[in-house]
Amino acid sequence: MKTLASLLTVILAVAAVSAAAQTKPVAAPAKTSAAADERYVGYYYPQVTSTETYTSEMDTIKGVDRQQRIQFVTVVAQGTLQSAYRVPYAVFAKGERGDHLIVVGLQAGELNTIYRIRALLANMTTMSRTSPFFQEHTVAEDATFFDLLKILGFRDVTVTDGDKIAHQVTIK
Repeated sequence: MKTLASLLTVILAVAAVSAAAQTKPVAAPAKTSAAADERYVGYYYPQVTSTETYTSEMDTIKGVDRQQRIQFVTVVAQGTLQSAYRVPYAVFAKGERGDHLIVVGLQAGELNTIYRIRALLANMTTMSRTSPFFQEHTVAEDATFFDLLKILGFRDVTVTDGDKIAHQVTIK
């Protein structure tokens, strides 16, 4: 129960993303993670236009399953919907195991470059680092949002402007 409470704390922190931050460098572009279920291309996002692979030194927490990943994303989504300011993206999990995180820009021009996408992911790192859950399971100043996703068992995250570009990070 303590772990769940800590997890909810990090979820709410990530949902309230508002500060700038930096992530550690990610590896060179790579192929999409099993095409991250091509069935999402053309429905949730356009064809993936750029990819990266992030290799985390973290281990996935034993027993984390689809239900916990869906709960994580549901709480993040609720946090964005209940935010005091307009959050420019929607988040959801897809896949049989709920291990594909998708982030879709809701406003034209807001997530339309790789740099803006990386800035959003960096902000998510900043908020993750402040949570007790993240601090308990990582060396918070060295870990990133991608490490949090690895801990929770996500295989990839795809961020799109909802129009022309989609950037996918495979998490290993």
